[in-house]
This record gives sequence, C-alpha cells and structure tokens, in this order.
Amino acid sequence: MPNKIDSNETGLRIVEEQSLGVLLGTSGDIYYPAEPNSYSDFGGGISTVARNPINEGRQRRKGVVTDLEASGGFQMDLTQKNFLRLAQGYFYADWREKMTTASLWDTGITITAATTGPNTYTAAAGLDGFQVGELVFASGFTNSGNNGLKTVTAVAAATLTVSETLTAEGSPPAAAKLETVGFVCDSDDVDVSVVDNLPKLTSTTTDFTDLNLIPGEWVYIGGDTALSMFANAENNGLARVYSVTATELKFDKTEDTMVIEASSGGREIRIFLGHVLKNEATTALVTRRTFQLERTLGEDGVGVMSEYLVGAGCNEASINVPQADKVVVDVSFVATDNEQRTGTVGIKTGTRPAIVPETAFNTSSDFSRIKMGLVDAADSNVTPLFAYLSEMTLTIANNITPDKAVAVLGAFDVSTGTFEVGGSVTAYFADITAVQAVRNNSDVTIDFAMVKDNAGLLFDIPLLSLGNARLQVEQDQSIKLPLELGGAESANNHTLLLMEFAYLPTVAE
Repeated sequence: MPNKIDSNETGLRIVEEQSLGVLLGTSGDIYYPAEPNSYSDFGGGISTVARNPINEGRQRRKGVVTDLEASGGFQMDLTQKNFLRLAQGYFYADWREKMTTASLWDTGITITAATTGPNTYTAAAGLDGFQVGELVFASGFTNSGNNGLKTVTAVAAATLTVSETLTAEGSPPAAAKLETVGFVCDSDDVDVSVVDNLPKLTSTTTDFTDLNLIPGEWVYIGGDTALSMFANAENNGLARVYSVTATELKFDKTEDTMVIEASSGGREIRIFLGHVLKNEATTALVTRRTFQLERTLGEDGVGVMSEYLVGAGCNEASINVPQADKVVVDVSFVATDNEQRTGTVGIKTGTRPAIVPETAFNTSSDFSRIKMGLVDAADSNVTPLFAYLSEMTLTIANNITPDKAVAVLGAFDVSTGTFEVGGSVTAYFADITAVQAVRNNSDVTIDFAMVKDNAGLLFDIPLLSLGNARLQVEQDQSIKLPLELGGAESANNHTLLLMEFAYLPTVAE
C-alpha cells in the first residue's frame, strides 16, 4: 500500500447511463475523458445521527448512518469539442445535427476508403444522406490531403464523390469522419433583398429547405474567395434564421446591416452551417440524460482505485469569460449514489478512448462577436448597449433535487425543476440606454461567438430582461455597469441556443 496518492495520479471520465443508475455493463459503455482544472464537493457526504439517551454517565452512544448526499462538479477549459456531449444533459435535448458519419450518440458510418479517379470516400452504406453541392469537412484520415473542406459532386449509398483531389487510403482510422458544414449555391443564383425591414436571400434554383435549417439557428454567409461571398461586405457574416422556404431564407439578426444586392460575375455564394442544440419546448423532443462520473484515485498496490457518482443529473453549468484569460466552464451534478472500488475490484467495464488534444478559447482574440442590444423587429443589426465588457458569465440551471425515501440510502431518483438561463456582465459604461432598459423592463437579446482554427461555437439568448444596473463610479477608473441577465422563452420557443460550427472560413475569425 502506498504512503499517499498525488492529485496528478487521478483521472476523470464520464459515461452516459442507459437508464437511471444503470449501465450496459459491457464494452458498449464509453467512458469519455475529461480534463478538470479543479473539483467541487465531489463524492458522497454521509450524515449520521448520534444516540443520546438519558444516562448517569452523561455520554452519547455511537450514531447511525441516516443519509447520503451524492453530488459533485468540476471546472474545465472550454474547447471546441469538450462540452458538446455534456451540453445535451444540461439542455435536456439532442443535438440537431447536420449530416455526419459520426454522430454524438450512435455508432455512425464507418469510412472504408478514400479513392482517386474519381475522388471518392466509400462506406458500406449511408453516404446518400449527403447532397450534391454540400461542403463536407473531412477529418481523422491518415493522409492529410483527405482531410479538410470538400465539395460534393455526386452521391450514392456507398460512395461520396468530391471535386477536390484525394490520396488513395485503403483503411482509414476509425476516427475518420465526414460531416456537412455548408453549401455552395449555384452561380449568380442567390441575391439579397430587404422586405418588411428584414433581409433575406432569394434564389431561383437553390432550394433553401435542403439546408435543414430551423428558425432561430445561425448560418455564416460567404467564403474565403471573392466569388464565394457577396460583393458588399455588409451581406457576409453571421446571420440568424427567421424563416425558410424553398426560394427565400430570411434573417432577423445579422452581423451588419444587409443591403440589396444582385449576384453577378459568376458568384457561387457559400453558406456555412452548424449543429444546433436548444432547450426544447415539446415533450417528444425533451431528452433526460443521466451520467456516471468515474474518478480514478491512483493504485493501491493491487490495481487502480476509483469512485463513481451514479445516477448523476446535470444541474448547473456556468460559462465564465474573464478578461485577458481563457474561457472556463464550471459544471455540477446531483447524483443518486456514490460508489468506491478498490484496486482489487478495479474500474468498471467499458471502452476508454484516449483524449484528443485541443486548445482552449481565450477571451482576448477568439471572440469574433459579442453583442447585447434591444430586440428590434425593424432592425436585424441590433444596436449594442455597450462597446466593451470586462467580464461575463452565462449560467444554465436545471434546479435538480434528489428524491429521498424510507429504506433508501441516498436517493431513488432526481427531480428536475425550471430550466433557467441567466448570468451577468460587467460593461464599460458609455450610454444611459442600458440603465433605462433595466427600468423599462425592455426586451433584450445577447449572443456571442468564439472562432478558432476554422471552427467555432455560438451562444444565443434571444430574449432576456436586465437587472441591477447600479453604476460603479470609482476615482481614476472607468465607469462600470454591472448587469444581471434573466433569459425567457423566445418566439422560437427556446431560451438558449448553442451552435457548433465544425468548420468556418478563415474570414470568420
């Protein structure tokens, strides 16, 4: 037995349960690695009650165990991928994914080869879910030329043909993946118009319903070459979908004030797409997930010791954005039980993939957009309430409580409360409008996007109210304006929407 165990000998992995407290118990259980910076109250807190009978010795008798509170949490840096699976647990929803060969929640489609003459990716079946004209991002292949952005020219169940040159690769790694990240519109087919104060793209041959868009999600308009974007810079960039028909794609929130433009000169406008996650409003789309958190505790001379949070529901998550730092996420769980296993017993059965190294988003150069302003149906380019902020926190709370019962140590289930989205910002004061918006209980919206290495995340609260707004005036300092955020259900029936763009053009950074 060792004299002690160092913290650097520990590790953390997370597996989704099949039902509350129940795993498959086979290699089908996948324990995904996590990279915690620190922990908060991880484990089970035991409650005891002592016996205190009246006796001439005036002494207590040994107490009995009466309760177990199982909970835990940790902080991690925010990267492009490390919050995606957990986010489903906090949103109580599935990702609405664009076509991909490797979904977050199933075994997916195995890519069997990359070929030349023609340039194709092959699989046993399933590739006909892609469409001609789509931009597909390939990753995980051994040959670098087989990775990156590709344009689909032909589709069949077992083959996907692209216009770019590939390198023959007979047995790609299991991690090889293809996913839809955009669409190339026909030459000079898409124009910009403005009707009823809302900008829209119009088309004759491109069918916008093929893009699999829903109101409330975002797209990025324009690519990295002159002919893949609109001539007017105002018409390129991030835009939020208001409505979709075969010939029209209308927006209610844009990066700039879009202007009327007819495509010319052979422009093939590129529209980049992402995966969508939002809190759902209908029972059929609400998905409750519970997890087990496995923390290994080093070796005891026989094997690896470990402890588990069992039946863990996602309770709170906070995305913290301090100035001149990295973005971090604090997550917490409420569980039904806590288990410990000796090295003799060993860790639970399952597959444990290696961690994929990623870089964290920083708060200095990775924010491509952050805007809070009054909701204005007459202007898609929201007028900001501030120019700069010194810090921001976005919080998600499911208000989970454990369900206790006689004859149960711990909890037999957990109950979910109201889905709450809030947070706070501290802005540099420049205009009284933000203070007035609090008093007037104005409809406010906030969104922010982080882009790094041609990929990005976007968070959008379409409707919120503001609180606090007591100006901080200190000698020789800039005036600061602290604001509390309170999200509410929007016209699209969600409070918070998260988008993952697996690929964005360099111009988006």
